[in-house]
Amino acid sequence: MNDLKLANKLGLDKPKTLVENRVSFAGPHSELSIYDTYLPAENVLLHSSGLLYCGMIQGRKLLHGADASTNSIDSMEFIPNQSFVMAADTTVAIDFPEARIDHPTRCLTVEIDSERVTEISERLDQQLGSPLELESWQVLTQQHLHTAHSQGTQMLLQRLFNSFIENESERNIAIEFGVSELITRILRHQARDFILQNSLENSDKSGLQQSIHYIKTHLNEGLHIDQLCKLACMSRSSFYQSFKQKLGCTPLELQQQLRLDTAAQRLTGGESVSSVCFSLGYSSLSHFNHRFHGRFGMPPSHYAGKKLHH
Repeated sequence: MNDLKLANKLGLDKPKTLVENRVSFAGPHSELSIYDTYLPAENVLLHSSGLLYCGMIQGRKLLHGADASTNSIDSMEFIPNQSFVMAADTTVAIDFPEARIDHPTRCLTVEIDSERVTEISERLDQQLGSPLELESWQVLTQQHLHTAHSQGTQMLLQRLFNSFIENESERNIAIEFGVSELITRILRHQARDFILQNSLENSDKSGLQQSIHYIKTHLNEGLHIDQLCKLACMSRSSFYQSFKQKLGCTPLELQQQLRLDTAAQRLTGGESVSSVCFSLGYSSLSHFNHRFHGRFGMPPSHYAGKKLHH
């Protein structure tokens, strides 16, 4: 999206305003927008009437606050390779500390109608049941989400972007499929975060929660499936089926995600790459670098340096 020809095609080379210049493309039950800001600015308000997915492309933002009707958020940095999801009918304030004419801060958003979100949530309720103690998957849409997005999410965003800007006959069908996948990814991630938090606070409530709690608190160890099955009081087949259904990933995939998220937090705290690598159970720096790059889109040394610089 930094390509000059693409910028010309989208009209990004001729902004109408220098703060949050917006180019939008309407789709069924959704709208994709690209926001460019060319000058430093503070306290610019962004309101969402529907569920709003935001993905940073270039530059850096600082996000502040939220409506009292939902959970409030502390000030947070928003950089490329990260996703931020706003609940419907909420507002955040945004600072643009580094925006420049020759290097605008650029963000892609996809706003999704509440009816479409409800439809996907009800389908998940029917197929998977509600996540643990929640009444419905839709409850998860009332929370904000700020996370590094995976390669899968990055590929989905690229497909969605291409679908929105093209004029092919199957455009709307492609957008519908892409938006449905995006909603599902958001809900799955929210559910995983809820289950992880719930497992730490209520690890004695169910066997599955105990096994999740064990993975969370033993990231530096190898994964012993028989031990997890014993904690969950399940056979191997039942354990894998229940785990996949509730968290959308295998135990090994969850361990790897948690290891990398923990690594990112510790790197930003000033720990060395080698210390973080080996303390989290990785056997080699090259393997850790490969995994980290796949998750965050950059090597751990670059990630740490970029965050510390900011």
